[in-house]
Amino acid sequence: MRSLLKLLFGSSPPILKEEDIMKKYLIVGLGNIGLEYENTRHNIGFQVLNRLADKNELSFSSNKLGATATFKIKGRSLLLLKPATFMNRSGKAVHYWMEKEKIPKEHLLIITDDINLPFGTLRLKTKGSDGGHNGLADIQNTLQTNQYNRLRFGLGSDFSKGRQVEYVLGNWNEEESSALPERLDRCTALVSSFVLQGVNITMNEFNNT
Repeated sequence: MRSLLKLLFGSSPPILKEEDIMKKYLIVGLGNIGLEYENTRHNIGFQVLNRLADKNELSFSSNKLGATATFKIKGRSLLLLKPATFMNRSGKAVHYWMEKEKIPKEHLLIITDDINLPFGTLRLKTKGSDGGHNGLADIQNTLQTNQYNRLRFGLGSDFSKGRQVEYVLGNWNEEESSALPERLDRCTALVSSFVLQGVNITMNEFNNT
C-alpha cells in the first residue's frame, strides 16, 4: 500500500489544508427519488439544484446515498447533493457527505419546501425547528443540532383540512409553473450569495423576496 501511495503521490499522500476545507460547501436539495415525484411541490429542493446544474452546464452522477455534482465559484468548491434516501431519511446522506468531504456545518445549506410560507417566498435561516418537516427532522436528529443553514421555499397552503400530503406530493398548478422559473433563478442567486458573501448578508438581501 505504501508503495502504491508513493507511486500515486510521490513521497507521501497529499494533506488537505485547513484553508482548502474552509472553501468547500455542501448544498443539499431535499426531495424524493423517482419520476412520479419529479415535478411535485415536495421536490423543490431537487428542482433548485437541477436549475443550478443547468446554469453551470453540470450533470449529476449516481453516488453513495445520492446524486452529486461539483463545480467552483471564485475559488469556492460546491458539492451539490440530491439524497437518494427518500425525504424522511435525508440525514444519513447529509452526514455521510459532510464527513467524507470534511465540510464544516457553517458551510452546509439545506434547501426544502415550507407550506407555512406563501408560494415562492424564500426564507434563509441559520437555525430553527423542523416545523413538522420530516426531512428536516431527520437531519436535525442525525446531526444532533438544529443550528444549520436552511433555505425554505414557500409552497403556500391552498389545501383543505386533511389534504396536506396530497398537496405537497401534487404537481405544480399552471400559475405556479409559470412563476417557477423566476423563483428558481432567485434561489440559484441566493446560493451563490451564500457561498461568496456569507449567510448574514444573504439573509438581508433575499429573505421574503
